[in-house]
Amino acid sequence: MNKFLLTLLSFLFISQIAFGQASDKGNEEEVEVVIGISKILQMDFIPGNIQVSSDQILRYTLVPAKRELVLIGLKAGKTDIIVRDQATGDIKKRYLVNVTETGKSKILQELREFVGDVEGLEIGLINDQVFIGGQIVVPGDIGRVVTILETDKFREVLMLVELSPQTQLIIARKMQEEIQKSGMRDVNVRVVNGSFILEGIVASEDEAKRALQIAKIYLPDRIESLARRTDSVQQNNFKGIIETLIQINPKSQPPEVPKMIKITAQFVELTKNYKKIFGFEWQPLRTGTGGEINIGKVSGGGVSTGSQGTLQATISNLFPKLQSAKSAGYARVVQSGVIIVKDKDTADSELNKTNTETFSVGSGEFARPQENTVGFQLKIKAETFPEEKVHLGISLGVSSTVAGNTSSKQTNQLSTRVVVKSKESAVIGGIVVNNSSTEYDKPSTTEVQGGGIPLFSFNRSKDYSTNKSQFAMFITPEILDNITDGSEEIQRKFRRRSR
Repeated sequence: MNKFLLTLLSFLFISQIAFGQASDKGNEEEVEVVIGISKILQMDFIPGNIQVSSDQILRYTLVPAKRELVLIGLKAGKTDIIVRDQATGDIKKRYLVNVTETGKSKILQELREFVGDVEGLEIGLINDQVFIGGQIVVPGDIGRVVTILETDKFREVLMLVELSPQTQLIIARKMQEEIQKSGMRDVNVRVVNGSFILEGIVASEDEAKRALQIAKIYLPDRIESLARRTDSVQQNNFKGIIETLIQINPKSQPPEVPKMIKITAQFVELTKNYKKIFGFEWQPLRTGTGGEINIGKVSGGGVSTGSQGTLQATISNLFPKLQSAKSAGYARVVQSGVIIVKDKDTADSELNKTNTETFSVGSGEFARPQENTVGFQLKIKAETFPEEKVHLGISLGVSSTVAGNTSSKQTNQLSTRVVVKSKESAVIGGIVVNNSSTEYDKPSTTEVQGGGIPLFSFNRSKDYSTNKSQFAMFITPEILDNITDGSEEIQRKFRRRSR
């Protein structure tokens, strides 16, 4: 009996050990992971602590909420991974992982390095076939994707890429905004079946062509739809990426308003004079009505003297005189005129300003009045040239009195044709006059009071004088978009100011 019990206990112990080994063996699972392709393992428990023997061969990502374990191969080799229960901490799974690398996985990995950051694309491997699919959002990425896929290394990659419909709508909106900014406000752009449709009304054939040209500028590199890439779909050869349904409705255009040109003419007169005198004069005079002194011989040969009255005289200007003087003067006369003319007008535009001054000629009963008319006269023609240049035909005359003398008149006249850039000033003519004189030892013109008689005369002097006159004429054209331009500045000058 005891021997039977001993045998039964031995059998139960051996069976438990075998069952435990069988249970541990059942928790092990062999898994193959291809480099470049993630392997998702689904758990029937909530995974907790994860242990990997070699993290250089395998990398993992744990998603406890989904009870998922994602394995990512790094390089070819074998390793294991132990998964414990989050609640109890017991070992629930042990995976023997074999990481392999194939030619397809290498292509997949390289393709992800090139275009993996392109928004909207998906890269994967299905049944040993590498594919790239999705909808490209950014139009600029189209050329990059197509260029990479056309290389020899990626020619076997299945291309399932299309342009996102939302992106096409954005491009259509940009086309429409730019076309309407160019003056064609009745033209709209919409997307139909992958094509951009231009529709609306324009005034001329040139506007229709310009709208089509603007649309082409915004058109991105094209990727054919998946349906059109297969031979099983019969393509419509008459359908293009841009279709224009624009109608031309010619309308009478208002005459073009000619440009207006403001001409500012200025006459500037500068006069300078300088005089310097230096002299030394000595001329003593004997004046008065004194007596007489007679000296002479008598008949006998002797010398006799005689006198009458009293000998009296006054000597004036006894001491030498030093003459020294300097004088200088400067004067500037500016006259200006402003006139606005029409571009390419055949008639001369004219501006006149006159002033009449009256003076008398003669004296007494023979005096008679005379007049002098002075002023400013401008005649001009203007024509605009490219690069904001203005061609001017100018006749300018200015007359004025000389040094305030109403009986003396000075006239300056200029006639020429020049080309001047808008808003720039140019000297179109001028006259320079220089007068200088020098006099030495000129006798004094001062009259002696009382009729004196000079005892002697000594005079040394130098008189230097110079006069300079310069006349210059300036012209400044300005092209105006509106004739009212500049009126605000004029109003500001006449605005009343108070303290």
